[in-house]
Amino acid sequence: MKKQLPQVVLIIFLIGMLSGFNHIKPRTEIPSLFVHHQIKGETVLINCVVSGISFRETDHSKKNLGKLVIWIDGKKKSEVKAAAFIIKGLSPGSHRVKLEVVDLNNQPYGMEKEFMVNITR
Repeated sequence: MKKQLPQVVLIIFLIGMLSGFNHIKPRTEIPSLFVHHQIKGETVLINCVVSGISFRETDHSKKNLGKLVIWIDGKKKSEVKAAAFIIKGLSPGSHRVKLEVVDLNNQPYGMEKEFMVNITR
């Protein structure tokens, strides 16, 4: 009986994998925001990785729909529905950029990033 125990455990495990474990749902993705920016003259190139949020209103998946609100020096500049975009026309000097992920009704998802950019002449 002791020699057969590993085989019995293996058979039970395989039966469980083939029949009973397929109802277990994978973990839901926790939304997150990662931002990379690059300065080219008076233009700031921004590329975001936003998990758990879709910017396409036609996306019929179970993802949450949203957009990014762009704040420059504490003032709302614009809204975008894309993960990559360009901020143009910043004056020379330091500027505080804040990106906030909100739903289509402007309710925040609790994801935001702030960073400083320095525009030179």
